[in-house]
Amino acid sequence: MTTDHGAHRHDRPDDRPDTAHRRPPGVSDATVEAVGKVSEALEATERARGHLYSFHQLTGRADLLLGEAVDLLRAAGHTAEADLLETEVLGRNVLPGHWTFQIVEGYDDHYHRAFTDAEKRVRDRLVGGLRHLYEAEMKEARRTHGHPAHTARPDTDPDA
Repeated sequence: MTTDHGAHRHDRPDDRPDTAHRRPPGVSDATVEAVGKVSEALEATERARGHLYSFHQLTGRADLLLGEAVDLLRAAGHTAEADLLETEVLGRNVLPGHWTFQIVEGYDDHYHRAFTDAEKRVRDRLVGGLRHLYEAEMKEARRTHGHPAHTARPDTDPDA
């Protein structure tokens, strides 16, 4: 039975969420859910950013491999084909005026940083800056209180 957000009648005093994961007084369920959704959206952009970095690294690797292929073609006597690849593809912009590092930098500077800053401002204003509050409350609702594998915090002694 929940007595307040994060406290159950079977909890030991040392087996409650830490203050960084407890709802501030006066914050509604709707606010916790809404802020959690903003954070979830930011997490989706983190995944997109990771894929963008993968794109950057994979494309760079492809260009390096192509450079090796050009050298091998030239060494094998296929100068025309080596020249074609070197002129048309090797070192080419992936978008007009852009190598992949410039795309990554543009995403970071124009979109990712703005999203990260705005998400933090929303959390600061509405839930005292707490991170993952929605998930912390979900953990409290789903864990088996008093079970040694379901402790509230990493520093809780499950054998106490």
